[in-house]
Amino acid sequence: MQYFYAMLWFAVGLILLFSMTKESKVFYFAGGFFLFLGSWWLADALLPEVDLFGGGWGIALKCVTGAALVVLAWAFVREYRKKKREGEAARKKPGE
Repeated sequence: MQYFYAMLWFAVGLILLFSMTKESKVFYFAGGFFLFLGSWWLADALLPEVDLFGGGWGIALKCVTGAALVVLAWAFVREYRKKKREGEAARKKPGE
């Protein structure tokens, strides 16, 4: 099952990098993060003697994931507000 998760994260990361980056540059970061997750899962599957989800390694993964979540949430909120302002400005202009 770990190999399946690794392939899933790699697929999501590659999709974000190669098809979604046309919409927004934030998908470069998101795609890179999912490639990181795929590497983490694959390393855990290939190295059974090291528990990458427990102890210090697990805490490190949680910190990296939390930081990525904060960065991505901030970027998406900023993009949403920008598009909302642009939409409001476009609606106001023709009706003036």
